[in-house]
Amino acid sequence: MEGIERKINAENRMITGVIWKQILFFFFPIMLGSLFQQLYNTVDAIVVGQFVGKNALAAVGGSASNILNLLIGFFTGLSSGATVIISQYYGANDRDGVTRALHTAILFSIVGGGALTVLGLLGTDAMLRLMDTPADTMEESALYLRIMFLGMIPNMVYNVGSAILRAMGDSKRPLYFLVVACLSNVLLDIVSVLLFKMGVEGVALASILAQTISAVMVMLSLASPGRACRFVFKKMRFEGDILARTIKIGLPAGVQSIMYSLSNTLLTATINSFGTDTVAAWVVLGKVDGITWMMLGALGIASMTFVGQNFGAGRLDRVQKSLKICLGMGALITIGFGAGLLLFGAPLFSLFSKDAPVIELSMRLLWYFAPFYWLFVPIEIISGTLRGLGDTLIPTVITAVGICVFRVIWVLAAVPAYNSVFTVSISYPVSWLVTSIAFAIYYLIVRRKRFSKIPEILEKQ
Repeated sequence: MEGIERKINAENRMITGVIWKQILFFFFPIMLGSLFQQLYNTVDAIVVGQFVGKNALAAVGGSASNILNLLIGFFTGLSSGATVIISQYYGANDRDGVTRALHTAILFSIVGGGALTVLGLLGTDAMLRLMDTPADTMEESALYLRIMFLGMIPNMVYNVGSAILRAMGDSKRPLYFLVVACLSNVLLDIVSVLLFKMGVEGVALASILAQTISAVMVMLSLASPGRACRFVFKKMRFEGDILARTIKIGLPAGVQSIMYSLSNTLLTATINSFGTDTVAAWVVLGKVDGITWMMLGALGIASMTFVGQNFGAGRLDRVQKSLKICLGMGALITIGFGAGLLLFGAPLFSLFSKDAPVIELSMRLLWYFAPFYWLFVPIEIISGTLRGLGDTLIPTVITAVGICVFRVIWVLAAVPAYNSVFTVSISYPVSWLVTSIAFAIYYLIVRRKRFSKIPEILEKQ
C-alpha cells in the first residue's frame, strides 16, 4: 500500500527460517482448528447413526448436508473478501479502515445469515425434491434443514467474526471458541437424543445452540474494551466502497465453493437413487475420509501463506523448495492416512452406524478412494502456491472445470450406461488425476513468466 516501506524483517522466520519447520508451524494450528470444525459437523452423524437409526443418519448427512454446504459455502467464500481488506488495513496500521471494514463485515454476516434463513425455510421442500431425496428420509431431512436454517445468523456471525480476529493477528481465540462450541454440541446432542429422545430435531437444535454460543463469544471478543479496533453496535453500517471491494475479492471463492457444492449435489442426487443403505454408507464414508481433505486444506493454506511472503521478499529459491516440500508432505499424509483407513476403516465406520450392510458397503466404496488420495495433493499444493504468487483466477477455473464440470459430465454420461454407486465413485480419482495434470502443466507454463515480473511487482507495492 502507498506510504508504507517494503522491507524484509530479519526476524520473520517465514522468510529466513528452515522451510519445513515454518510450514509445519503454520500447518498444525490450522489443522487443529479444521479438526474441531470437522468434529463439530461429525457429532450429529455419530449420535443419530448410533442412537436413532440409518434413516436419521441419511437424513442428517445426505441431501440436507449438501444443501447446507452449498448455501453456507457460497456466503463464506464471498465474505472472505472482508478478511483480506481488514488484514490490509491492519497491516497498514489504519485503525479507521479496520473499524469501517469490521462493522461492514459484521452487518454483512447478519444480513447474509438472515437471507439464508428466509431462502432456506421457503425452499427446503423444493431443494430436497430436486435432489431426489429418498421418500423414507424426506420428512426427517426437511425437519433437520428447517431447524438448521433458523441458526444461519449465528453461524455466519461466528465464521466472519473469527476470520476478522485472525486477520488482526489473533489466531488463538477463534480456536478456543470452536473448541467450546464443539464440546457444547457433543453435550447437547447427547442430552437431546438420549435424555429427551428428540432424534433429528434434537441434534439440529443442539447444533444451532452451539453455534449461538460461539457467535456470542466472538462478538464479546470483538467488542472487548482492550482492543484498539473494537466492535460498537451503533457504528454498524455498510460502507459502500468496502462492501464493493469485499464482493469483488470474495466472489471467485464463493463461485468456486458453490460449483463444488452443485457438483456434489448432483452426485448426492445420484446416490439417493440407489436407496437408503447406499446413502447411509456414502455419508459414513464422507465423514471419515473428510479428515483427508481437512489435512490437505490446512497444508494448502500453509503453502499459500509461505509462498506469498517469500514471493514478496523475492526469495524464489524458497518458493520452489517449499512447493517440493509441501508436495512431499502431502504425499506422506495421504498415503499414510489412506493405508490406515483401509486397515482400520470398519471400526471407524461402526462409530456412525451399527448396520452391517452399511459398514460393508462403506468399506467397498473406500477402495475407490483411499488408494488414490495422493492424486489430490498437487491440486491443493500447486493451487495454494499459485494463489501465493498472486494468481487466483486461473486456479479457480482449473479446479471448477477439472473437478466440478468433469464430475457432472461423468454422472450424466457414464452412470446411465453403468448404473452403480461404484461408477459414481470412480469419478473422484479420475477427476483428481485430470486436474492435477492440468495444474502441473499450468504451473510450468506460468512460473517463468510470473517470476520474471518480480521486480515490477515489488516496485508497485
